[in-house]
Amino acid sequence: MTTKIALITGASSGIGEATARQLLMDGYRVYAAARRLERMQPLAAAGARLLALDLTDDASIVAAVDAIRQAEGRLDVLVNNAGYGSYGALEDVPLAEGRRQFEVNLFGLARLIQLGTPLMRAQGAGTIVNITSIGGKMHEPMGSWYHATKFAVEGLSDCLRMELAPFGIHVVVVEPGAIRTEWSSIAQQSLLQHSGHTAYAGQATAHARMLAGSDSSSLVSPPEVVARTIARALRARRPRTRYATGGGARTILFLRRLLSDRAFDAVMRMAEKGLA
Repeated sequence: MTTKIALITGASSGIGEATARQLLMDGYRVYAAARRLERMQPLAAAGARLLALDLTDDASIVAAVDAIRQAEGRLDVLVNNAGYGSYGALEDVPLAEGRRQFEVNLFGLARLIQLGTPLMRAQGAGTIVNITSIGGKMHEPMGSWYHATKFAVEGLSDCLRMELAPFGIHVVVVEPGAIRTEWSSIAQQSLLQHSGHTAYAGQATAHARMLAGSDSSSLVSPPEVVARTIARALRARRPRTRYATGGGARTILFLRRLLSDRAFDAVMRMAEKGLA
């Protein structure tokens, strides 16, 4: 049997690293991609091939996919995991930072799909896994740019699923809840940097404390939970279109479906006060 080839972005830590290890155990030839090559040396020792990848640099994206095309001639799985959370009041966050948030979380993802899809279409099969977040279905103060990107990836994935189905290519969305990664500390730092000393300072401080408090919550799941969910989707003959996983994801998304916008606003405010 032909060894299946997987490309995983954001593999230097967190969900990406855990997914790379999981797929290596499952017998895939894994290409682990990230900006920080030195952080991925343990993955190389475990058998992964390393790729330097900067999602804000088109030449870097093209080079990564070309390396796989030349070495393997195929691509069976693309896991679009790389991303970060840019936080702060919309009024405070410079547009340049908003554009960078979209470059990393949306446009880089889309560019990889553009380049990887022809390989999958030629072989008549493949799976694209887009890691969004429960943040692609719900909202919170101070996260307008981040949530906008995740809502966008949800919509992009729905359209893409219909476009690629005739070619035997699956599109799967994975929606993690609270996961123990670097994401929270980066979001807190961004939030306080942009809004910690503005008219929104009170809200920013309270929300940063909420983000910090959620790190120690019993609801927070290790990244391996998400990795196992991805592996389960890849094993399925007909995977579900969406998988909510880890960190209270199902509960929060159920509440979002159940409650009106203003009622959910109130729940978020209560959570902010309770964890601040």
